[in-house]
Amino acid sequence: MEKLRYERPVVKKLNTGMMNKFGTRTEYNPVTHIDGVSVKGLIEKYGSPLFVISERTIRQTYQDCKRAFTNRYPRVQMAWSYKTNYINAVCNVFHQEGSWAEVVSGFEYNKALQNGVPGNKIIFNGPDKTDNDLKLAIDHNSLIHIDHLDELYRLMEITKEVNKRPRVAIRVNMDTGVYPMWDRFGFNYETGQAWDAINKIILNDQMDLVGLHCHIGTFMLTANAYAIAASKLADLAYHIHAKFNKKISYIDLGGGFASKNTLRGSYLQGNVSSPSFDDYAEAICSALLNAEYSKQELPLLILETGRALIDDAGSLCGTVLANKRLSDGRRATIMDFGVNILFTSFWYEHKLSPAQEFSHYTEDGVVYGPLCMNIDVIRENITLPPMKKGDNVVVHSVGAYNMTQWMQFIAMRPNVVMIDMDSKVHLIRNKETLEYINNIEEMPAYLKEFNLS
Repeated sequence: MEKLRYERPVVKKLNTGMMNKFGTRTEYNPVTHIDGVSVKGLIEKYGSPLFVISERTIRQTYQDCKRAFTNRYPRVQMAWSYKTNYINAVCNVFHQEGSWAEVVSGFEYNKALQNGVPGNKIIFNGPDKTDNDLKLAIDHNSLIHIDHLDELYRLMEITKEVNKRPRVAIRVNMDTGVYPMWDRFGFNYETGQAWDAINKIILNDQMDLVGLHCHIGTFMLTANAYAIAASKLADLAYHIHAKFNKKISYIDLGGGFASKNTLRGSYLQGNVSSPSFDDYAEAICSALLNAEYSKQELPLLILETGRALIDDAGSLCGTVLANKRLSDGRRATIMDFGVNILFTSFWYEHKLSPAQEFSHYTEDGVVYGPLCMNIDVIRENITLPPMKKGDNVVVHSVGAYNMTQWMQFIAMRPNVVMIDMDSKVHLIRNKETLEYINNIEEMPAYLKEFNLS
């Protein structure tokens, strides 16, 4: 019988409710303030529902992540993922902290330029780059990450037209032991597609191959997958140097770090199951340091993490519209926000906290949004104290993707505010109005009049 391998003991804190005669409580205290600002005061001034961003949490989380990596590796650069949350005020907090911009469309690229990001500090990812996008990126000396051969061939033609040498990298997909494998984007490592693209770029000699990029998945719950990716990219860079005497300046490990949210169907809470920044950093940095690099040749490590940096900084404040009993006897609580603005309800068991004092009594129930759709479910199963019409709630950790994937569907999108380091509130995105929506529509003349009898 094979001897069991020794694994050092690890102690992790488990957060769970305490049983009492009324059942299991999910909260010990109501959340009445965010960064010292009254939730009810915010709703009274800016309306309900309302997204609230904590600048303090953004900066602290960013600094924690940066520290975890810089303590382990000498050359690290963060690049803020615009698709995660591209509200300008949010982006500029990250840029003030030293983060470059990572974009995946011409829209996001121009947003970064207008925010004041220098072109050579913008990383342009994604499979959909138009000719104008590519020309703009070349003109601003941005880092262009090539996704497929059609893009590579078109870029070769454009470089002749503009007579400039762009700085490029290729996106590499690979087997890291996590399935299904993300091989939709980039060039595959195992089948030789990556080498095919590398050969074409270097032998064509119209552009400078300066980096290698990968993005292995999203909400990655195993740090070891990043160690595998870093090792494979380092190996690729080493053999590029051996074959062509060409030094790769940077390795970009993309994003995908998990936040502390709890995935739907997960047995453990997110703050237990999700790796820490230190876990990710240890895996990635150890893999690079163990690769065949001398101290002077270590490539720049670029990270494009988004979700893990912004999720905890976002809250959604809302109001109870009504209560009812379902046919199975469960309490159903209807909120004034739904999946139209809280898209991540499809992914997460979002934590909800009452924003006023509540009793010790709790019961199981379901939380719905206000939309006339049966799929508008915020939480399918949750234990909460009874709340009456007009009571307020705070939904936690909603900073990632909700303000980029929200929909103007049935109801209009709400205000977004940011609480600064001094607990001062700033309106950073105005709520939509009927006039705003009508201004981008055109009515044909023959449809302007009608008679209802």
